[in-house]
Amino acid sequence: MSSPPPGRHPLAGGVTGPDALRPLLHTVLGALGEGAAARGGPLPHGGPESVERQVGKTLDAVLPEQGLGAEEALRTLVTLMAAGAADPADPLCAAHLHAPPLAVAAAADLAASALNPSLDSWDQAPAASALEALVTRALAHEVYGTDAGVAADALTTTGGTEANQLALLLARELHGPVQVLAGANAHHSLHRAAWLLGLPDPVTIPAPSGLLDPAALDEALTELPGPKLVTATAGTTDAGLIDPLDEIADLCAQHGARLHIDAAYGGGLLFSGTHRPKLQGLERAHTVTLDLHKLGWQPVAAGFLAVRDPEDLRPLGHRADYLNAEDDTEAGLPDLLGRSLRTTRRPDILKTAVTWRALGREGMGALVDQVCALAQEFADGIEAHPGFELYDRPTLTTVLFRPRDAGSADGGDSALAYVRRKLLTDGRAVLGRARLDGRLWLKATLLNPYTSSGELAALLHLVETHLVETHLVEGHTPR
Repeated sequence: MSSPPPGRHPLAGGVTGPDALRPLLHTVLGALGEGAAARGGPLPHGGPESVERQVGKTLDAVLPEQGLGAEEALRTLVTLMAAGAADPADPLCAAHLHAPPLAVAAAADLAASALNPSLDSWDQAPAASALEALVTRALAHEVYGTDAGVAADALTTTGGTEANQLALLLARELHGPVQVLAGANAHHSLHRAAWLLGLPDPVTIPAPSGLLDPAALDEALTELPGPKLVTATAGTTDAGLIDPLDEIADLCAQHGARLHIDAAYGGGLLFSGTHRPKLQGLERAHTVTLDLHKLGWQPVAAGFLAVRDPEDLRPLGHRADYLNAEDDTEAGLPDLLGRSLRTTRRPDILKTAVTWRALGREGMGALVDQVCALAQEFADGIEAHPGFELYDRPTLTTVLFRPRDAGSADGGDSALAYVRRKLLTDGRAVLGRARLDGRLWLKATLLNPYTSSGELAALLHLVETHLVETHLVEGHTPR
């Protein structure tokens, strides 16, 4: 294949694609480094207005009349993005379930972008469709086991939200307008999915200790008529807790209810021999949400919906003659339209396949064990500190804490909210927030396996220093 003539812009694919990409990658990598150095912390200094000014100043013309060239465009805008990023690889960026991606996964994602297959028909993605089928079945077997008679499968999704929506859609198509029962600790996407699908508002089951209450669930299942879908959580967003899955599965079997488990966060424990037992009962769910851009260290997106019985996927089947003509399917061309609600979709499976091959089960499990150990270590430091209170020992990698003596009329909630925003605006640290037991807690979600003990101590010291300096908490001397 010849190079493009003068005035033409090279393409990423084909035989000449790598040669065209190579100098551009050099520019991108340099810009990433320059931007990170300019940022100098977990996120940019100055807050939203400062970032907006910088973006507007740099991007004086979004669509200039004459192009400035690939090198200038990449160098300018990648540097801008990196300098203005919230970097999940920074140990003090610990607010959300947003993991720093592994370098090998990001490199695989580049290859997927360059090849640009679309998994809506086999003739657009021959190898990618075969790879996706193989890897999704392997992931489903991680959830459901490989016993005789188990033919579990999984679909790729953009994340936990899409997977949860698919789970409710399948339940509706298989059983009619099901009544969803969701714990008070459930992810908001379940309520949104019920709304989108025209289902009744979910019945909220109390979760007084942060976990779905089985006794309250039993009562609701007894009283409610018609088909029912119970949604349990393995890794709550606020505190990283895991519902009593086996007990909930028992109740679903007793009442003839369908069970969906949202394990978008906690599903990563499947890789760890140490922590996998915490998911006991996961294999009893009809459907399971997984999300490997959390405890899987994948670039977004890397969601999945695992299904115990592949026959449950039949309602997704759809016919479009230009993509899956009946005679093509009968001739042996794989039908991909029933693998997603999306038509065009990226081969997101490649980065997962590459990561698993590179690290193996042992390597993946070691990363899970490391971040879980970091959470325990951080909790130890909070418990040992006279000025802070720990919400509870962490189940996964989420640690909630707050000042022991807040010294304000609202119990210190305003102090915590202010200090969290101050740390964000100053670009010093990214911490989350959660309201539990009627109080506001600071939330650290530890997903960087290479965070050090000193960095954990620095994070706690930074919070303490800001609380004292703002006079919102009295009587503690920063360490």
